[in-house]
Amino acid sequence: MDTTENRLKAEALRDHLIAVIEDRKGRDVTTLDVRKLTDVTDFMIIVSGTSGRHVKALVDYVVDAAKRAGLRPLGIEGRETNEWVLIDLGDVLVHVMQVQVREFYDLERLWDHLPVDSETIV
Repeated sequence: MDTTENRLKAEALRDHLIAVIEDRKGRDVTTLDVRKLTDVTDFMIIVSGTSGRHVKALVDYVVDAAKRAGLRPLGIEGRETNEWVLIDLGDVLVHVMQVQVREFYDLERLWDHLPVDSETIV
């Protein structure tokens, strides 16, 4: 059930994480509002890191910021290579990607082409 309170919490978390990412020099930060497209999450944040080390640092900062806000990640995938790391915070999914990987998978285009009014849940 999407209550106003839940929506505001998700938006506040999204905004907090974006501020942390921008403070740590994450590149090309994009936010996707996918509430009408899927029940999996409300927002996706996609950000580029300049190297594996930068991706790792961004992931560490996001996870630390979430923990300080009282949230434990539901899952973190991709830390082995730091090419594409997914942080699942429930209402917000954060994709931290190296530039080449982000260009190859082009998540923004993938989600942008889905019909918003569709009854199909992704």
